[in-house]
Amino acid sequence: MALSIHVNGGTEQKQFQEPIENPEFDYSQRGQWLRAAVLGANDGLVSVSSLLMGVGSVKQDVKAMVLAGSAGLVAGACSMAIGEFVSVYTQRDVEMAQMKRDGEKRSPVVDENDRRMEKKERLPSPGLAAGASALAFSVGAVLPLLAAAFIRDHKVRMAVVVVVASVALMVFGVVGALLGGAPVAKSGGRVLVGGWIAMGITFGLTRLIGLNGM
Repeated sequence: MALSIHVNGGTEQKQFQEPIENPEFDYSQRGQWLRAAVLGANDGLVSVSSLLMGVGSVKQDVKAMVLAGSAGLVAGACSMAIGEFVSVYTQRDVEMAQMKRDGEKRSPVVDENDRRMEKKERLPSPGLAAGASALAFSVGAVLPLLAAAFIRDHKVRMAVVVVVASVALMVFGVVGALLGGAPVAKSGGRVLVGGWIAMGITFGLTRLIGLNGM
């Protein structure tokens, strides 16, 4: 009877402990993907906002701004997708080669193939990573683009782009800080100031080049 109680207690303890590890692993994986998505959206937001400010510094036509912003969205999304695909595929090849070397060093065991399959399943998918990066960039880039598309007055349009970009930058900064465990105020402020610097430099240099007739 005592043996039965001991076995049941061990079983209950094992059943209690096993679910603890999986949520922790899944949470960390989710956190990495979410943080990458936030960074991708931030890149799209800053890139297209800066592009709109640069074009708007020399062109008051809304069509010119929207066309330039659309081109920036497509080019940036493609660049992000291709870069992420190549990066993840290279990482995957390296880890696969390392698993093969590790398998050759170990003594043959029955569950070696099962262990390899489990590790393969944990490797990131290049196609999924590329699609996620392109989508995240596009989500961030479309915000200032939509803000500029429906406003005819040039000065109001430029001001709205800055306001929309600033609000979105703060949101992305806060979300990124929460996911990374960083101070929210410092992270949000850093992202906001960085976006302002990028838009300001692009506006100033493009206007300087345009005024000089280059």
